[in-house]
Amino acid sequence: MSTNKCTYSYVIADEWCFCSLPIDQRRGYKSVFNALYRISSEEGILTLWRGCGPTVVRAMVVNAAQLASYSQAKQSLLNTGYFADNILLHFAASMISGLVTTAASMPVDIAKTRIQNMITINGKAEYKGAIDVLMKTVRAEGFFSLWKGFTPYYARLGPHTVLTFIFLEQMNRAYKKYVLGSTNAGGGGL
Repeated sequence: MSTNKCTYSYVIADEWCFCSLPIDQRRGYKSVFNALYRISSEEGILTLWRGCGPTVVRAMVVNAAQLASYSQAKQSLLNTGYFADNILLHFAASMISGLVTTAASMPVDIAKTRIQNMITINGKAEYKGAIDVLMKTVRAEGFFSLWKGFTPYYARLGPHTVLTFIFLEQMNRAYKKYVLGSTNAGGGGL
């Protein structure tokens, strides 16, 4: 996927996109307010929310995959008898969760990004929606193109997932020990 179509910089939760158009395609906004005004007046107010639906769907897929796979991986690893409920278990379950989340969310992320970056020519949008993006991508680039960039995506999401769940488990342990006064302050939670 080419980043030369990115017409704006945006920050949503854990993603950053700082890209610039080639000089002949730059819009010459003077400020954020000028950009908002011009985009609204030239392309329509709803353009400001283009890609909002797919972004929400991506967030749902990421959260569902992360939470479910972490919990399942943690329980499966505990059942092997090789792990105790400690930071090593949390690390291993988190890495598995990151892998599952990466596989589940990449097609949705590709659709979201392409919708946000699509161009409109003579009033006709490049894509009709997320399903159209996925179908056109698979036809033009092949089925596995939906996971193009898997390794760097996992390299970003894996550590993020590890830190999230290790902090969660440690905070749960501290809460049980210091607030509830439990002498058996296992991680718990998920």
